[in-house]
Amino acid sequence: MTVIDVIEPATEKVLASVERATLPELDNVIARAALAQRQWAAESPQRRAEALLAIAAEIQNNSESLAQIEARNVGMPISDARDAVAGAAATFRYYSAAPERLMGHTIPVAGGVDMTFREPIGVVGLITPWNYPLLIAAWKVAPALAAGNAVVLKPAELTPLSALKLQEYARAAGLPEHLFNVVVGPGSSVGRHLIEHPQIGKIAFTGSTEVGKDIARRAADGIKRVTLELGGKSAALVFADADLDAAAEGLTGAVFGNSGQDCCARSRVFVERSALTPFLEKLEKVVSNIVVGDPLADTTQMGPLVSASHAATVGRYVDDAPVLFRGTTPAGPGFWFPPTVLHPISDDHPAAREEIFGPVVSVLAFDDEHEAIERANNTIYGLAGSIWTTNAARSLRVARAMAAGALAVNSYTSVRFSTPFGGFKQSGLGRELGPDALEAYTEVKNVFFNTNAR
Repeated sequence: MTVIDVIEPATEKVLASVERATLPELDNVIARAALAQRQWAAESPQRRAEALLAIAAEIQNNSESLAQIEARNVGMPISDARDAVAGAAATFRYYSAAPERLMGHTIPVAGGVDMTFREPIGVVGLITPWNYPLLIAAWKVAPALAAGNAVVLKPAELTPLSALKLQEYARAAGLPEHLFNVVVGPGSSVGRHLIEHPQIGKIAFTGSTEVGKDIARRAADGIKRVTLELGGKSAALVFADADLDAAAEGLTGAVFGNSGQDCCARSRVFVERSALTPFLEKLEKVVSNIVVGDPLADTTQMGPLVSASHAATVGRYVDDAPVLFRGTTPAGPGFWFPPTVLHPISDDHPAAREEIFGPVVSVLAFDDEHEAIERANNTIYGLAGSIWTTNAARSLRVARAMAAGALAVNSYTSVRFSTPFGGFKQSGLGRELGPDALEAYTEVKNVFFNTNAR
């Protein structure tokens, strides 16, 4: 048996050791899942709904222990971890209503009646990242099960602990054996085998654009369905008439939350030139007051980065960048990186163009609305964005013009479990969450019934 040591980012010590799946073991998991899926799909919608509700209750009943695991494994502050656990439970509750609402259509045709049905795909492979391990797993597992599929989930090697707990709680909730399975291992072997396995009908992946492209190529050989939620370099546009205090204070979560390890992080902030100086003054106060420290402390607002290698990668982006001001970090062990503001910086600097996935924000000035939109859209990404203005007409006009899938006006919150989430351009393919997610885990079957038959 080969094990993977899981490192705690705040201490640099081994937090746990988990068994690494072999490829023959993965084959067996998928074969058993295929059998379980046929039985699950035959269950009544009410039975499937009850099972998802029971999973939500198990998560809720174990919320504090799950939050502790997530905080220690990822390095996110415990307050954020509690929110993530609550979000996971809410996601399962939301999709518990779906099995009884997987409705088709009747279509007027000549000579009979035409009906459509939404059928499960079969066994789906889910590959999740290390930044929000439990929450993003819930976003995929809940709609997949609600639609009648079996699930094989491969969490990131760095952060597998909450996914393993979710599997445990799902079984405690009464989910049929072999229906929901967690396998731990590297993407280069276990992940690739999952993607290419002939009994896997769909892959849902959250991670980098580079890896997403490779998954799409491999999945294409088997014409597998794919949902890809990929990278971002999301922009916030702050106009001079905006509430500058709210726009600056909100960046505590919008770019420094989870140490910037968030695909929706507003890591480019475009500020109208006449408001630039007061905005930067407000932002400097915000950054200087961010509490960076022990993830398990209630007062902590930002923890460490997830690994030493990732901290080194983030650092390389800042080495030659114009740092205007920074926050502070604790001394001693831990993969710490201070909240950092870059300015003045050009649009083509790597730190302003590439996804850093760390607590680093580029502040850029603009002179008019057209310029702000053009520059915000000048990226290969299109995941999220924010518009800060008190002009209602402008907010809607700019929102329609921005090439991004999840936008917020006078807010940085653009992701909710009840609304669709996904990106334009190289930020992804398809949508997760909300009612749209169910479409991604089902196939449409059309049935014509000849009423002229005798």
